[in-house]
Amino acid sequence: MESDSAFVAPEGVYSVTEEHKPPTTSASSSSAASTYTTHLSTVIVRFNHSKHASSPGLAQLLGANLTKDSRKDKDKEREKGKERDKEKPILDERSLSSSDTLDDNPTSPDATSPQTTHVQDSIASPEPQHKLFAHPSISGKKKSNYSKPKHNMRTTSSSFITRMQSAEGLSKILASKQGDVTFVFYNTGKTFLWYEVGTKAKEPLTKITFSAFPTCHDVNPVTALPVRLDVVIGFNTGDLVWFDPMSSRYGRLNKQGSISSSPCTAVRWVPSSSTLFLVSHADGTIIVYDKERDDGVFTVTIPDAPTPTPYIPHPSAPSQTQSQPAGEWDPLTTMHVTVPPWHPEASVGGGVKADKGVAKNPVSHWRLSRRGVIDFAFSPDVKHVAAISEDGCLRVIDAFAEQLIDCYASYFGALTCVAWSPDGRLILTGGQDDLLTIFSPWEQRVVARCQGHSSFVSAVAFDELRCDGRTYRFGSVGQDNKLILVGLFLFLLTHTYFVTLSLSGTFLVVHYTGQKSNMVTIPVSRCHLVFHWPRHTVVGTGSTIQLPAPRYHPAPSRNEASVVQPVLVKHIEADLLTSLTFLPRALLTATKAGHVRMWVRPLATPGNPRRRGHGRQVLSISDLQDVVA
Repeated sequence: MESDSAFVAPEGVYSVTEEHKPPTTSASSSSAASTYTTHLSTVIVRFNHSKHASSPGLAQLLGANLTKDSRKDKDKEREKGKERDKEKPILDERSLSSSDTLDDNPTSPDATSPQTTHVQDSIASPEPQHKLFAHPSISGKKKSNYSKPKHNMRTTSSSFITRMQSAEGLSKILASKQGDVTFVFYNTGKTFLWYEVGTKAKEPLTKITFSAFPTCHDVNPVTALPVRLDVVIGFNTGDLVWFDPMSSRYGRLNKQGSISSSPCTAVRWVPSSSTLFLVSHADGTIIVYDKERDDGVFTVTIPDAPTPTPYIPHPSAPSQTQSQPAGEWDPLTTMHVTVPPWHPEASVGGGVKADKGVAKNPVSHWRLSRRGVIDFAFSPDVKHVAAISEDGCLRVIDAFAEQLIDCYASYFGALTCVAWSPDGRLILTGGQDDLLTIFSPWEQRVVARCQGHSSFVSAVAFDELRCDGRTYRFGSVGQDNKLILVGLFLFLLTHTYFVTLSLSGTFLVVHYTGQKSNMVTIPVSRCHLVFHWPRHTVVGTGSTIQLPAPRYHPAPSRNEASVVQPVLVKHIEADLLTSLTFLPRALLTATKAGHVRMWVRPLATPGNPRRRGHGRQVLSISDLQDVVA
């Protein structure tokens, strides 16, 4: 059963049913495009079933003339109803039943398209409760529920857009869709393509060629409707394009690098928000944008200490960062936030007035590292952001407070990809150390590492259908052309210890029992180098000491972390694999040159249902610290 287009996993057989090969390009353009990898973005849009009143019924097909008879019966009932209305008093007319009012209404309920009604209700629905970085409008004007991009891509004269091609009869194709439809977007070279998953179409729905190289993109699932989609595309020039493929309209942000000219490395819509998205850049920053705002004149404040931070594969203790001069910015312990002048706090506290009273982009500006930020991911509760950078660090950020919570070092080299588990308990990363590392932000530690790759890891992703809070399924692809699937049983890796603390002079005595019993004596002055506990810890009977939880966590050695073996290692004969996406019914992989494959996957069996709620409420790091404290 094993072949280049199929493999056998513990849950069943995966087989390729659809693939899209990259378009032919010239040798010069293909060599330049080799530096920019292909990325995938998917979204599921629900199209309602449309009812056609003109379609013939079964009676008409059989030759029976029942339509005219039914109309005559309805006319007679209406005449009788009018006579009854004349005989009844006025008070009785106000209390007509719903059946009477329906008969008097000449418009059939089927006359209104259910698809149109659904769209109107969705647009008029209120905004979700999560409004990350939402500040009151300075101008005091209420924003419309939805604003369209300003420009038409088909008729534009901009040199930034070289060419746009759409499938013949695209509007009719979209109007004929029913049920849940999965769309996939991906970039290759200077081209951006839009396909429908599962149709085996040879030509894309839309193909756009730009003068710059698209490097990242994302689709907003919150605003995804049969009549519109919100797609943000980042480029190597720092430019951003807000694109609606349904209407072929677009808008430009950070035009010609007015805010940041550094290449875009990743873009993510803020979950539960219809307007806000984050973009990471190769200069070590993450910028918050609002799609409905124009670009403003913005000056970034540069922190002190221009000396770059050297990467240390195995730092023995975080005390190495304490030798820096006073006032010097340390990217391992803090992040630098620049507030724009139109921010409400800046206009009041800093004495700077907003430009003509209109809020503009950016919404906020974060500087995380002196090296480039490669990728980032939101936690399911939208409270935290996990960001990775070329300095080999995973940073966990409080998105609401815009503060750095923790910084974890990789085992070796830079981290290249990151994903958050569906229940928010784990963070998965891949890096240049050929390892998959699983972090627990709750416990502030490395849970396990997974071996199997023999080269850099390109992409990681969780399989939400096979994650239930106790077991986790995730996958990865690497530059060794290996597709790896891993099953993590968390309860086998969790060691429970019962800890008793007591003070003996200037020493902290720790007695812990569990799978083994032992006693450790530690000077109180060095407690913050050993324990990753909250800042307030009760010791003995009534005694309390301060255990400042360090934000920087060095990488544990190989002997200090559990090792998980993959359940499947599949070598795929293709170009370098760069992207991996789990869908409810398929698995998508993409190569660096833009070769996309869809692997049909076995569905979860009815006898072993997967709990989408994972059986528990998602807790954040701050919530856990408040409970313990």
